[in-house]
Amino acid sequence: MQPAQASLEQIKQRMRDAWTAGDFGQIARYSARCAEEFVDRLQIQPRARVLDVACGTGNLAIPAARKGAEVRGIDIAPYLLEQARKRAAAEGLQAVFEEGDAEQLPYPDAHFDVVMSMFGAMFGLRPEVVASELARVCRPGGVIAMANWIPAGFVAKQFALGNQYAPPPQGTSAPVLWGEERVVRERLGAYASEIRTTPQTADLDYPFPPREVVQFFRQYFGPTQVAFSRLSADAQAAYMADLENLWSEHNLASDGRTAVRGEYLEVVATRA
Repeated sequence: MQPAQASLEQIKQRMRDAWTAGDFGQIARYSARCAEEFVDRLQIQPRARVLDVACGTGNLAIPAARKGAEVRGIDIAPYLLEQARKRAAAEGLQAVFEEGDAEQLPYPDAHFDVVMSMFGAMFGLRPEVVASELARVCRPGGVIAMANWIPAGFVAKQFALGNQYAPPPQGTSAPVLWGEERVVRERLGAYASEIRTTPQTADLDYPFPPREVVQFFRQYFGPTQVAFSRLSADAQAAYMADLENLWSEHNLASDGRTAVRGEYLEVVATRA
């Protein structure tokens, strides 16, 4: 079910507020290596036109630019775009980062050779519109590539726990449905001549114990920060305890660190 048109902009504004709270750049540092590996597997060629949708601080865009691609990144959070620009400038890389919406990409039809998104476009409120836009701006024979958290994985459990305390707007689609192969094929099938899906793992390793990881996310991860801000003191304490238990249960480290596996679905579709 899609959100009612009358409330769509209100819901989008809530989403912008959540993603612009905190400092997602601090969170993104811990998935940077995973992003580089994702880009490497795409075998992007020099001078290829590449679009990173919901680019954040440029975890995909920066390694693509290193390969000599002509890169653009788009995101709803201006402060993340500024961080991406600074990262590119620090390496002497050419890349353009601009504010925009995955549901209304400001680019011509069939403009890009590669359209990619890691843990980003999956959060668009209207997935069918997102799929249509990703396909529209990709040239025939080009590649649409996504990394999407899977419904049964650790990150999805973290989202589900948050939804118990701060339910999402009624009628919105669960982002992790993009991590189901069947759903991906339904959404992209009409635009693709081939779709390859591969289970992958993001190794998330933090140099502090689970309780501090939860505090870290509470401070820097916008959606978590906003969720806590809307709860009573008792509910905040309960949410904190549940999150700590979740991270502890999935922690693979025993030396004071926190290491969890974030399972995701890698999607590579060839534009028809």
